[in-house]
Amino acid sequence: MKRSREQAASELFAALYPRLAGWCRRLVDDDETAHEIASEAFTRLWARWTSVAEPRGFLYVTAANIVRDHWRRLERERKAVHRVTTETAVRPHTEPSDPSVRLLVQSLPERLRVPILLHYYADMPVREVAAVTGRKEGTVKADLHAARELLRAHLRRSLDHTR
Repeated sequence: MKRSREQAASELFAALYPRLAGWCRRLVDDDETAHEIASEAFTRLWARWTSVAEPRGFLYVTAANIVRDHWRRLERERKAVHRVTTETAVRPHTEPSDPSVRLLVQSLPERLRVPILLHYYADMPVREVAAVTGRKEGTVKADLHAARELLRAHLRRSLDHTR
C-alpha cells in the first residue's frame, strides 16, 4: 500500500510540477523562488495526501497562497527600503503608483484574487475553479467579473495619474 501511495505521488509530481513551477515563475518573476513555492506546495500536499480529494486544485490554491505571502513580504521590504531612503533624502515623494497588473492582482481581496490566479494564470476553466474552491460556477463567474472591474478601475486610475 505504501508503495502505491509513493508511486501515485511520484506520478502526480512528474505530471504537475513543471506546469505549477512555470505558473509560479510567471507570478513571482524568479526561477528559484518559483521552484521553492512549487516544492513547498507539493510538500504540503504530501503532508495531507490521504485527505486531499483534488490534488491539482490543492496545489494551485496552496501555491497561490504562498505567492501571496511572497508578494506581501516583498511589499513590506519595499516599504522599509522606501522609508529608509525617504528619511535620508530630503525630497518630496513624487513616485507614481505602480500600475503593474501583478501588484493590482495582489491587492485584490482573497475571494477575488484566488479565482483570478487560477483562471487566468493557471488556465483553469471556470468549472474547475469552482470545484477547486468549493464555489458554484455562477459565483466564480461573478467573482471573476468583479475582479476584472476592480482591476480595470485601478488601471484607469494608475494611467490617469501617470499622464
